[in-house]
Amino acid sequence: MTAPTVDTQTLDTFLEAVRTRAAVVGVIGLGYVGLPLVLLFEEEGFPVIGFDVDSNKTSALNRGESYIKHIGVDRISKAFGTDRVIATTNFDRLAECDAVIICVPTPLGVHREPDLKYIRMTAEAIAERIRPGQLIVLESTTYPGTTREELLTRFEEKGVVCGRDYFLAFSPEREDPGNEHFNTRTIPKIVGAIDAPSLTAAQALYASVIDRVVTVSSAEVAESAKLLENIFRAVNIALVNEMKVVFDRMGIDVWEVIDAAKTKPFGFMPFYPGPGLGGHCIPLDPFYLAWKAAEYGTWARFIELAGEINTSMPRYVIDRTTEAVNQSGKSIVGAKVLVLGLSYKADIDDDRESPSFELIELLQQRGAIVSYCDPFVPVARRGRKHDIHLSSVPCTPEEFAKYDAVLISTAHSQFADPKLYASAKLVIDTRNVVPRDAGINVVRA
Repeated sequence: MTAPTVDTQTLDTFLEAVRTRAAVVGVIGLGYVGLPLVLLFEEEGFPVIGFDVDSNKTSALNRGESYIKHIGVDRISKAFGTDRVIATTNFDRLAECDAVIICVPTPLGVHREPDLKYIRMTAEAIAERIRPGQLIVLESTTYPGTTREELLTRFEEKGVVCGRDYFLAFSPEREDPGNEHFNTRTIPKIVGAIDAPSLTAAQALYASVIDRVVTVSSAEVAESAKLLENIFRAVNIALVNEMKVVFDRMGIDVWEVIDAAKTKPFGFMPFYPGPGLGGHCIPLDPFYLAWKAAEYGTWARFIELAGEINTSMPRYVIDRTTEAVNQSGKSIVGAKVLVLGLSYKADIDDDRESPSFELIELLQQRGAIVSYCDPFVPVARRGRKHDIHLSSVPCTPEEFAKYDAVLISTAHSQFADPKLYASAKLVIDTRNVVPRDAGINVVRA
């Protein structure tokens, strides 16, 4: 860490404001990461200002309405019914904040290159309004060096010195939407900073609302830790996806293999295959490191290979679906196919990067007539790469009976009910949802 000339009074003033819950906390980006932070800080007694460019979101919150299914309206209405919290599109109010936490998207470009436009736009908005004593924290997942290169540089251009006039840190978000065992308060929080005063400030802020704060030596270590977490998952999911393809060719059930292997009490961690990766992290974040590694003349070969395998899975599933439909005496051309699940994981409404979109488009390209059923996503939203213009059909046995094939893409709890498939002609199960003893015509793909 750099060692600025520390203005201890500035740091002490910030720490006292945190201790007394007088510090105003600003959160930029009111999605699946930012909104839980807003609620947590409010529930711990902090005044909070939530910022978003989407006026529909800010208006809904101020009315006490929730637009994220797993975040209940009771919690929203309770928080936004107080005088401690407000949502706004007015970024001039950043000047009121003692701490500003950035939770904006970090997508990929068309060639898998990092797209930092949201971070850069946010950094510019803060730089125009930065004032002495503020703590700025980036939570968006990104490559090592982003905090220093994109934020520190912009703020320095305004003549302020980090560690003396303001504080700058990185703390990776670790939200897992719908997880009933871990939440924002209980998930350990990694914090790295540009300098020692910034680390002290960021640690104090998060420790006031989160059970365990883990400090590291730099912002770059914190940035890298989040990437390692996600790369670990992406690579291991790619491994079991490849094993699924291999074992299927051999006539071996990969799900039974995994169940047997996980009985080993050490040295093995189960991962499960599927129709492709989804969500805002795992399909995208590994390529941030692969891109940055190339800048240093090295290559992240595991990342590239895992990406190749995982992105091939939707086409593999549709190949298996086409084969199964043909074997049932139908052509995929004109066949009616129902895709179960549009969200990327079970029992949530988050459909970002969901492989279901590609499954639907691949089926349509082959001439199938496609519908989808998802109780969590009643209308398909336009995504980064897909716009399918569909709405969910009812999730009933009578509806399922209308289709030549039912393709399970998401393991929603209610999809495990065998009664749903009682009259289904053919079921393609990519998630091992249908019980083995249900007596249903199931192809596990």
